[in-house]
Amino acid sequence: MAYSASITVANSSNSARSRILICGYYGEHNLGDDALLSVLLNQLQGRWTPVITARDRRAVHSMAPSVETVDRRSLIAVLKEVRHVDAVILGGGSLLQDSTSTRSLIYYVLLMWRAKILQKPVFLWAQGLGPLKRRTSRLLVARTLKTVTSASWRDPASLQQAENWSLDIPMAIGPDPVWSHTAPDWKSGHSLILCWRPTPLLSNKGWEQLVNALAQFSEKHDFNVVWLAFHGQQDADLFTHLCEEALVPEELERRSTVVCANSIAQVQKLFSESTMVIAMRLHALILAAVGGVPTSALSYDPKVSAAAELAGLTCCELSDQLSEQLLIDQWTGAMKSPLQKQQIDTLAIDATIHSKNLNQQLQTLLAD
Repeated sequence: MAYSASITVANSSNSARSRILICGYYGEHNLGDDALLSVLLNQLQGRWTPVITARDRRAVHSMAPSVETVDRRSLIAVLKEVRHVDAVILGGGSLLQDSTSTRSLIYYVLLMWRAKILQKPVFLWAQGLGPLKRRTSRLLVARTLKTVTSASWRDPASLQQAENWSLDIPMAIGPDPVWSHTAPDWKSGHSLILCWRPTPLLSNKGWEQLVNALAQFSEKHDFNVVWLAFHGQQDADLFTHLCEEALVPEELERRSTVVCANSIAQVQKLFSESTMVIAMRLHALILAAVGGVPTSALSYDPKVSAAAELAGLTCCELSDQLSEQLLIDQWTGAMKSPLQKQQIDTLAIDATIHSKNLNQQLQTLLAD
Protein backbone atom coordinates (compact mmCIF):
# COMPACT_ATOMS: atom_id res chain seq x y z
CA MET A 1 0.00 0.00 0.00
CA ALA A 2 1.32 3.49 -0.80
CA TYR A 3 1.41 6.43 1.57
CA SER A 4 2.14 10.11 1.51
CA ALA A 5 3.84 12.40 3.99
CA SER A 6 1.39 15.23 3.40
CA ILE A 7 -2.28 15.71 2.65
CA THR A 8 -3.65 17.86 -0.13
CA VAL A 9 -7.21 18.96 0.50
CA ALA A 10 -9.19 18.92 -2.71
CA ASN A 11 -9.80 22.34 -4.19
CA SER A 12 -12.07 23.63 -6.91
CA SER A 13 -11.87 27.07 -8.43
CA ASN A 14 -15.13 26.55 -10.32
CA SER A 15 -17.41 26.19 -7.30
CA ALA A 16 -18.03 27.99 -4.05
CA ARG A 17 -16.42 26.39 -1.04
CA SER A 18 -17.80 26.12 2.47
CA ARG A 19 -15.69 26.34 5.62
CA ILE A 20 -15.81 23.61 8.25
CA LEU A 21 -14.29 23.82 11.73
CA ILE A 22 -12.59 20.58 12.83
CA CYS A 23 -12.06 20.50 16.58
CA GLY A 24 -9.79 18.15 18.47
CA TYR A 25 -6.50 17.69 20.27
CA TYR A 26 -4.44 18.71 17.26
CA GLY A 27 -1.01 20.29 17.08
CA GLU A 28 -0.17 18.97 20.56
CA HIS A 29 2.62 16.65 19.33
CA ASN A 30 0.47 13.58 19.90
CA LEU A 31 0.82 11.44 16.79
CA GLY A 32 -2.32 9.47 17.63
CA ASP A 33 -4.47 12.56 17.18
CA ASP A 34 -2.45 13.49 14.08
CA ALA A 35 -3.30 10.08 12.62
CA LEU A 36 -7.00 10.66 13.28
CA LEU A 37 -6.83 14.08 11.61
CA SER A 38 -4.98 12.61 8.65
CA VAL A 39 -7.74 10.05 8.07
CA LEU A 40 -10.50 12.64 8.46
CA LEU A 41 -8.94 15.06 5.97
CA ASN A 42 -8.21 12.31 3.46
CA GLN A 43 -11.79 11.03 3.59
CA LEU A 44 -13.59 14.39 3.72
CA GLN A 45 -15.60 14.86 0.54
CA GLY A 46 -17.22 17.91 -1.00
CA ARG A 47 -16.43 21.60 -1.34
CA TRP A 48 -15.06 22.14 2.14
CA THR A 49 -12.23 24.32 3.38
CA PRO A 50 -11.09 22.81 6.70
CA VAL A 51 -10.25 25.06 9.63
CA ILE A 52 -8.33 23.07 12.26
CA THR A 53 -8.08 23.86 15.96
CA ALA A 54 -4.37 23.47 16.71
CA ARG A 55 -1.90 24.50 19.38
CA ASP A 56 1.14 24.26 17.09
CA ARG A 57 -0.09 25.15 13.62
CA ARG A 58 3.27 24.15 12.13
CA ALA A 59 2.62 20.54 13.14
CA VAL A 60 -0.72 20.59 11.31
CA HIS A 61 0.62 22.44 8.26
CA SER A 62 3.47 19.95 7.91
CA MET A 63 0.80 17.31 7.38
CA ALA A 64 -1.82 19.36 5.53
CA PRO A 65 -0.24 22.56 4.13
CA SER A 66 -3.43 24.01 2.64
CA VAL A 67 -5.70 24.00 5.70
CA GLU A 68 -6.48 26.99 7.88
CA THR A 69 -5.89 26.86 11.63
CA VAL A 70 -7.12 28.55 14.80
CA ASP A 71 -5.41 28.44 18.21
CA ARG A 72 -7.13 25.63 20.11
CA ARG A 73 -5.77 26.96 23.42
CA SER A 74 -7.79 30.17 22.94
CA LEU A 75 -11.44 29.38 23.61
CA ILE A 76 -12.41 32.91 22.61
CA ALA A 77 -10.70 32.54 19.22
CA VAL A 78 -12.38 29.20 18.60
CA LEU A 79 -15.82 30.51 19.61
CA LYS A 80 -15.35 33.50 17.29
CA GLU A 81 -14.39 31.17 14.44
CA VAL A 82 -17.72 29.32 14.75
CA ARG A 83 -19.45 32.42 13.34
CA HIS A 84 -17.35 32.21 10.15
CA VAL A 85 -17.83 28.52 9.30
CA ASP A 86 -20.73 26.54 7.91
CA ALA A 87 -20.40 23.45 10.12
CA VAL A 88 -18.46 22.08 13.08
CA ILE A 89 -16.90 18.62 13.50
CA LEU A 90 -15.70 17.18 16.78
CA GLY A 91 -12.93 14.90 15.54
CA GLY A 92 -12.01 11.44 16.77
CA GLY A 93 -11.11 10.63 20.33
CA SER A 94 -12.96 11.11 23.61
CA LEU A 95 -13.52 14.84 23.76
CA LEU A 96 -16.66 14.69 25.90
CA GLN A 97 -15.12 13.43 29.14
CA ASP A 98 -14.18 14.82 32.53
CA SER A 99 -11.34 12.50 33.52
CA THR A 100 -8.68 14.84 32.09
CA SER A 101 -10.34 17.94 33.53
CA THR A 102 -13.74 19.56 33.83
CA ARG A 103 -12.32 22.54 31.94
CA SER A 104 -11.82 20.39 28.85
CA LEU A 105 -15.43 19.22 28.96
CA ILE A 106 -16.76 22.76 29.42
CA TYR A 107 -14.61 23.88 26.46
CA TYR A 108 -16.35 21.50 24.07
CA VAL A 109 -19.81 22.00 25.58
CA LEU A 110 -19.51 25.78 25.12
CA LEU A 111 -18.32 25.23 21.57
CA MET A 112 -21.32 23.04 20.76
CA TRP A 113 -23.82 25.47 22.30
CA ARG A 114 -22.19 28.37 20.44
CA ALA A 115 -22.76 26.47 17.21
CA LYS A 116 -26.36 25.77 18.23
CA ILE A 117 -27.04 29.46 18.92
CA LEU A 118 -25.54 30.43 15.55
CA GLN A 119 -27.48 27.62 13.81
CA LYS A 120 -24.32 25.84 12.67
CA PRO A 121 -24.68 22.02 12.50
CA VAL A 122 -22.39 19.96 14.73
CA PHE A 123 -21.17 16.49 13.74
CA LEU A 124 -19.45 14.02 16.06
CA TRP A 125 -16.91 11.89 14.18
CA ALA A 126 -15.55 8.66 15.67
CA GLN A 127 -16.14 9.83 19.22
CA GLY A 128 -15.80 7.93 22.46
CA LEU A 129 -18.24 9.10 25.12
CA GLY A 130 -16.80 9.53 28.60
CA PRO A 131 -15.63 8.70 31.10
CA LEU A 132 -18.01 11.10 32.82
CA LYS A 133 -17.33 10.74 36.52
CA ARG A 134 -19.57 13.52 37.81
CA ARG A 135 -23.35 13.51 37.74
CA THR A 136 -23.39 17.14 36.59
CA SER A 137 -21.11 16.20 33.69
CA ARG A 138 -23.46 13.43 32.60
CA LEU A 139 -26.48 15.73 32.75
CA LEU A 140 -24.64 18.45 30.84
CA VAL A 141 -23.45 16.11 28.08
CA ALA A 142 -26.85 14.40 27.76
CA ARG A 143 -28.49 17.79 27.22
CA THR A 144 -25.78 19.06 24.88
CA LEU A 145 -25.84 15.98 22.65
CA LYS A 146 -29.44 16.78 21.75
CA THR A 147 -28.09 19.77 19.79
CA VAL A 148 -25.97 17.53 17.53
CA THR A 149 -26.89 16.81 13.88
CA SER A 150 -25.31 13.33 13.68
CA ALA A 151 -22.75 11.19 15.47
CA SER A 152 -20.51 8.20 14.91
CA TRP A 153 -19.07 6.28 17.84
CA ARG A 154 -15.89 4.24 18.08
CA ASP A 155 -17.05 1.73 20.70
CA PRO A 156 -20.28 -0.06 21.73
CA ALA A 157 -20.35 1.46 25.23
CA SER A 158 -20.49 5.01 23.81
CA LEU A 159 -23.29 4.11 21.41
CA GLN A 160 -25.20 2.42 24.23
CA GLN A 161 -24.90 5.49 26.43
CA ALA A 162 -26.10 7.74 23.61
CA GLU A 163 -29.08 5.43 23.03
CA ASN A 164 -29.85 5.44 26.75
CA TRP A 165 -30.14 9.21 26.49
CA SER A 166 -32.67 8.77 23.65
CA LEU A 167 -30.77 10.77 21.05
CA ASP A 168 -32.98 11.18 18.00
CA ILE A 169 -30.19 11.71 15.46
CA PRO A 170 -28.49 9.56 12.80
CA MET A 171 -25.80 7.49 14.54
CA ALA A 172 -23.23 4.92 13.43
CA ILE A 173 -20.57 2.78 15.09
CA GLY A 174 -17.28 1.44 13.79
CA PRO A 175 -13.71 0.65 14.81
CA ASP A 176 -11.14 3.40 15.24
CA PRO A 177 -10.76 5.35 11.95
CA VAL A 178 -6.97 4.87 11.97
CA TRP A 179 -7.58 1.24 10.95
CA SER A 180 -8.31 2.73 7.51
CA HIS A 181 -5.02 4.69 7.36
CA THR A 182 -2.75 3.77 4.46
CA ALA A 183 0.68 2.29 5.19
CA PRO A 184 3.90 1.41 3.36
CA ASP A 185 4.77 -2.23 2.79
CA TRP A 186 6.66 -3.92 5.61
CA LYS A 187 10.26 -4.62 4.56
CA SER A 188 11.44 -6.07 7.89
CA GLY A 189 14.71 -5.12 9.53
CA HIS A 190 16.65 -5.65 12.73
CA SER A 191 15.19 -3.10 15.13
CA LEU A 192 12.63 -3.64 17.87
CA ILE A 193 10.43 -0.56 18.25
CA LEU A 194 8.80 0.34 21.56
CA CYS A 195 5.91 2.81 21.73
CA TRP A 196 5.69 2.99 25.50
CA ARG A 197 4.34 5.65 27.81
CA PRO A 198 4.44 6.51 31.51
CA THR A 199 1.61 4.81 33.41
CA PRO A 200 0.50 4.70 37.06
CA LEU A 201 -0.22 0.99 36.60
CA LEU A 202 3.49 0.23 36.96
CA SER A 203 5.60 1.00 40.01
CA ASN A 204 9.36 0.60 39.80
CA LYS A 205 8.78 -3.10 40.50
CA GLY A 206 6.50 -3.46 37.48
CA TRP A 207 8.85 -1.49 35.24
CA GLU A 208 11.75 -3.65 36.40
CA GLN A 209 9.91 -6.83 35.39
CA LEU A 210 8.94 -5.36 32.03
CA VAL A 211 12.40 -3.99 31.25
CA ASN A 212 14.12 -7.22 32.33
CA ALA A 213 11.92 -9.17 29.92
CA LEU A 214 12.80 -6.66 27.20
CA ALA A 215 16.51 -6.98 27.96
CA GLN A 216 16.42 -10.78 27.69
CA PHE A 217 14.30 -10.72 24.51
CA SER A 218 16.43 -8.10 22.71
CA GLU A 219 19.71 -9.72 23.71
CA LYS A 220 18.59 -13.19 22.60
CA HIS A 221 17.72 -11.87 19.12
CA ASP A 222 20.44 -9.18 19.03
CA PHE A 223 17.91 -6.42 18.33
CA ASN A 224 18.58 -2.72 18.23
CA VAL A 225 15.92 -1.23 20.51
CA VAL A 226 14.22 2.02 19.47
CA TRP A 227 12.26 3.86 22.16
CA LEU A 228 9.85 5.79 19.91
CA ALA A 229 8.14 8.73 21.63
CA PHE A 230 4.65 8.72 20.11
CA HIS A 231 3.52 11.60 22.32
CA GLY A 232 6.47 13.97 22.36
CA GLN A 233 5.69 15.72 25.63
CA GLN A 234 4.78 12.60 27.61
CA ASP A 235 6.97 9.79 26.25
CA ALA A 236 10.30 11.38 25.34
CA ASP A 237 11.84 11.19 28.82
CA LEU A 238 10.64 7.70 29.73
CA PHE A 239 13.86 5.87 28.83
CA THR A 240 16.00 8.46 30.62
CA HIS A 241 13.81 8.21 33.70
CA LEU A 242 14.08 4.41 33.78
CA CYS A 243 17.86 4.67 33.45
CA GLU A 244 18.01 7.19 36.29
CA GLU A 245 16.02 4.77 38.44
CA ALA A 246 18.61 2.06 37.64
CA LEU A 247 15.93 -0.08 36.00
CA VAL A 248 17.70 -0.55 32.64
CA PRO A 249 20.46 -3.19 32.43
CA GLU A 250 23.72 -1.94 30.97
CA GLU A 251 23.49 -4.15 27.87
CA LEU A 252 19.95 -2.93 27.07
CA GLU A 253 21.02 0.67 27.57
CA ARG A 254 23.88 0.12 25.13
CA ARG A 255 21.62 -1.21 22.36
CA SER A 256 18.87 1.41 22.91
CA THR A 257 18.13 4.61 20.99
CA VAL A 258 15.47 7.24 21.73
CA VAL A 259 13.62 8.72 18.75
CA CYS A 260 11.09 11.57 19.01
CA ALA A 261 8.94 11.21 15.91
CA ASN A 262 7.56 14.39 14.37
CA SER A 263 5.24 12.94 11.74
CA ILE A 264 3.10 9.92 10.92
CA ALA A 265 5.20 9.39 7.79
CA GLN A 266 8.35 9.09 9.90
CA VAL A 267 6.65 6.61 12.24
CA GLN A 268 5.43 4.47 9.36
CA LYS A 269 8.87 4.42 7.77
CA LEU A 270 10.41 3.27 11.05
CA PHE A 271 7.72 0.62 11.47
CA SER A 272 8.16 -0.67 7.92
CA GLU A 273 11.89 -1.18 8.49
CA SER A 274 11.56 -2.86 11.90
CA THR A 275 11.39 -6.48 13.00
CA MET A 276 8.57 -5.90 15.47
CA VAL A 277 6.61 -3.25 17.39
CA ILE A 278 5.63 -3.53 21.06
CA ALA A 279 3.04 -0.83 21.71
CA MET A 280 1.29 0.69 24.68
CA ARG A 281 0.00 3.60 22.59
CA LEU A 282 -3.29 2.72 20.86
CA HIS A 283 -2.61 4.37 17.53
CA ALA A 284 0.97 3.11 17.39
CA LEU A 285 -0.46 -0.39 17.72
CA ILE A 286 -3.01 0.26 14.95
CA LEU A 287 -0.53 1.87 12.54
CA ALA A 288 1.94 -0.97 13.00
CA ALA A 289 -0.73 -3.63 12.45
CA VAL A 290 -2.11 -1.83 9.39
CA GLY A 291 1.40 -1.90 7.94
CA GLY A 292 1.65 -5.66 8.43
CA VAL A 293 4.36 -5.35 11.09
CA PRO A 294 4.48 -8.08 13.77
CA THR A 295 2.92 -6.32 16.74
CA SER A 296 2.26 -7.03 20.40
CA ALA A 297 0.31 -4.87 22.84
CA LEU A 298 0.86 -3.80 26.44
CA SER A 299 -2.47 -2.53 27.72
CA TYR A 300 -2.82 0.35 30.17
CA ASP A 301 -6.40 1.03 29.04
CA PRO A 302 -9.33 -1.15 27.88
CA LYS A 303 -9.25 0.54 24.46
CA VAL A 304 -5.76 -0.92 23.84
CA SER A 305 -6.73 -4.48 24.75
CA ALA A 306 -9.94 -4.13 22.71
CA ALA A 307 -7.96 -3.05 19.63
CA ALA A 308 -5.51 -5.92 20.09
CA GLU A 309 -8.39 -8.38 20.32
CA LEU A 310 -9.99 -6.98 17.16
CA ALA A 311 -6.77 -7.57 15.22
CA GLY A 312 -5.88 -10.89 16.84
CA LEU A 313 -2.72 -9.50 18.45
CA THR A 314 -1.06 -10.76 21.61
CA CYS A 315 -1.68 -8.48 24.57
CA CYS A 316 -0.53 -8.28 28.18
CA GLU A 317 -2.44 -6.26 30.79
CA LEU A 318 -0.04 -4.03 32.70
CA SER A 319 0.34 -4.49 36.45
CA ASP A 320 3.03 -4.99 39.07
CA GLN A 321 2.58 -8.77 38.77
CA LEU A 322 4.05 -9.23 35.30
CA SER A 323 5.63 -12.54 34.34
CA GLU A 324 8.89 -11.98 32.50
CA GLN A 325 8.71 -15.38 30.84
CA LEU A 326 5.10 -14.84 29.73
CA LEU A 327 6.08 -11.53 28.14
CA ILE A 328 9.01 -13.12 26.32
CA ASP A 329 6.81 -15.98 25.11
CA GLN A 330 4.15 -13.56 23.85
CA TRP A 331 6.66 -11.41 22.00
CA THR A 332 8.34 -14.45 20.49
CA GLY A 333 4.98 -15.75 19.29
CA ALA A 334 4.01 -12.39 17.82
CA MET A 335 7.35 -12.11 16.02
CA LYS A 336 6.98 -15.55 14.43
CA SER A 337 3.26 -15.46 13.63
CA PRO A 338 2.06 -13.49 10.59
CA LEU A 339 -0.71 -10.96 11.09
CA GLN A 340 -4.19 -11.94 9.94
CA LYS A 341 -4.31 -9.77 6.80
CA GLN A 342 -7.96 -10.51 6.08
CA GLN A 343 -8.85 -9.45 9.62
CA ILE A 344 -6.91 -6.19 9.26
CA ASP A 345 -8.45 -5.50 5.83
CA THR A 346 -11.94 -6.01 7.26
CA LEU A 347 -11.19 -3.54 10.05
CA ALA A 348 -9.97 -1.03 7.45
CA ILE A 349 -13.25 -1.30 5.55
CA ASP A 350 -15.40 -1.16 8.68
CA ALA A 351 -13.52 1.90 9.94
CA THR A 352 -14.65 3.98 6.96
CA ILE A 353 -18.22 3.99 8.35
CA HIS A 354 -17.38 7.15 10.31
CA SER A 355 -16.51 9.17 7.22
CA LYS A 356 -19.32 7.64 5.17
CA ASN A 357 -21.81 8.75 7.81
CA LEU A 358 -20.24 12.22 7.99
CA ASN A 359 -20.04 12.74 4.22
CA GLN A 360 -23.65 11.68 3.79
CA GLN A 361 -24.76 14.31 6.29
CA LEU A 362 -22.50 16.98 4.78
CA GLN A 363 -23.81 16.30 1.28
CA THR A 364 -27.32 16.86 2.58
CA LEU A 365 -26.17 20.12 4.13
CA LEU A 366 -24.63 21.34 0.87
CA ALA A 367 -27.76 20.41 -1.05
CA ASP A 368 -30.02 22.51 1.19
